[in-house]
Amino acid sequence: MGYNKNVYHALMMISQFGINMLVPIFICSFAGMFLDRKLGTSYWTVALFFVGALAGFTNVFRFAKKIYETPAQTRRRGKERQSGESDENVHEKEN
Repeated sequence: MGYNKNVYHALMMISQFGINMLVPIFICSFAGMFLDRKLGTSYWTVALFFVGALAGFTNVFRFAKKIYETPAQTRRRGKERQSGESDENVHEKEN
């Protein structure tokens, strides 16, 4: 039974999305709880939770954007090579 690299790649991507989302939320929430205890307030946890959620969504957006930009470049290079251009011509166009 062979291993399918696409399955492991998909699991890795899902894990990275989760980590990119949860780490900022937890860090900001714990920082908010710490500030609430030290200052005797009750709003820092909620405020910093939303800051962490915003940071997490930003991380996920950047990560997804990078994922979807890379295959487009690969497809474009493949089309140029299929049209009969040599590797030297493709590298000249890139520079």
